[in-house]
Amino acid sequence: MKHSRITVVGIGSGAAEDITPAVAQALGRADVVVGYKYYFQFIRTLLRPDARCVDTGMKGERRRAEQAFQLAGEGLDVCVISSGDAGIYGMAPLMLQMKHETGSGVEIDVLPGISAFQKAASLLGAPIGHDLCIISLSDLMTTWPVIERRIRAAVAGDFVTAVYNPRSHERYWQLHRLRELFLSGRSESTPVGMVRQAGREEQTVTVTTLGAFNPDDADMFTVVLIGNSQSFLSGDKIVTPRGYYREMADGEKTVGQQIMNESFRTIESELASPDIPLDRKWPLLHAIHTTADFEMERLLTLSDGAVSRMYEALSSGSVRTVITDVTMAAAGIRKGAAARMGVEIKCYLHDERVAELAVRENITRTQAGIRLAVAEHPEALYVFGNAPTALTELCMLIARGKARPAGVIAAPVGFVHVEESKQMLKPFRNIPHIIIEGRKGGSNVAATLTNAVLTFDDAPALYAGRDV
Repeated sequence: MKHSRITVVGIGSGAAEDITPAVAQALGRADVVVGYKYYFQFIRTLLRPDARCVDTGMKGERRRAEQAFQLAGEGLDVCVISSGDAGIYGMAPLMLQMKHETGSGVEIDVLPGISAFQKAASLLGAPIGHDLCIISLSDLMTTWPVIERRIRAAVAGDFVTAVYNPRSHERYWQLHRLRELFLSGRSESTPVGMVRQAGREEQTVTVTTLGAFNPDDADMFTVVLIGNSQSFLSGDKIVTPRGYYREMADGEKTVGQQIMNESFRTIESELASPDIPLDRKWPLLHAIHTTADFEMERLLTLSDGAVSRMYEALSSGSVRTVITDVTMAAAGIRKGAAARMGVEIKCYLHDERVAELAVRENITRTQAGIRLAVAEHPEALYVFGNAPTALTELCMLIARGKARPAGVIAAPVGFVHVEESKQMLKPFRNIPHIIIEGRKGGSNVAATLTNAVLTFDDAPALYAGRDV
């Protein structure tokens, strides 16, 4: 006599090639297959000619389980089928719960299947490369307040999120609410994928963003996948990085790189306004990383396209020199990035001509240094992190037509003439400029803003530490 046994299997999304060999073997030896009739069409070719298919109807899960136990008790080899994976919103939990409650002696085996979110993810690229969660919007067995609490937790935890049962005729508003909750903590540019009838003839795949996502485009046959804060679009594919970082030229990566990249992602997740142009976000992330001061969101001012215009001038070779007001600012500029672009970093403060010029003209040494720099490099990128008098000197030389800088980074720090020097720069609208408003700034800030310009090609992927 056969042992009383039930095998609970996941048949995947419906594509024959997605049914695992173990599941195919279990179906091939079954006397009886119990399930919802819609799914029988996907497995009939795997069954014995004399195998019975027992349908309990949609939403008849409990009746389905009871019938499976009854048939197994008669000594039949029983397979209970679920679409996707039987353990994910499938029959496996109910079967094992019923066995526990009744004390049944029937043995139960569970065989995994390819879940709908996995199939959908493969069609979308690699959206589930990091921590993820799955949320069903069906409130038949879970109340909406509990579902909403889970959605909020997914947003707060920055999880990639797969959404099952997203919409039906009766449940038309829940997915709209989910989108609203995600937008409260996730950028509008967050990638969103929708896969309908994954693995079946009617399959459709749609890639969009959280801002453009229309919940009315989904139905009960759709799986929705929402990326995390690091997910990005690559053509028509969604990519969620696992945490690997861009390697150094020699094929190695450093702990410093990893820490800096992780820091940038942390800062981005905590910005009050994360959905900002990359031309602003990239220098802002650098400024906050250097200062740990989120007031930089308010203090950072840029002219239109400032970073991209400065980067283009340097990367194209039309400008080969960066001038700093003090040596400390020069020291903080990444030498690897400058060398890669063929850019020379110069500070005239210790030029032997500076002291004589400062005494003769009764000006500060930093003023004298800028005056000499402009005479030799009128079109350089100028960087100020310490001396407001040096910035004032450059502005006066621009006004007189003697300087035509490719850009100006203005972050002098202090209490005397600092704010005025920054205001003097703003009227030159045709000169790209980055300004730290008010009294704050410093050589470290000026240097990191320069680094943001030098590495602007790394901005789309937020790879911050290539030259660290």
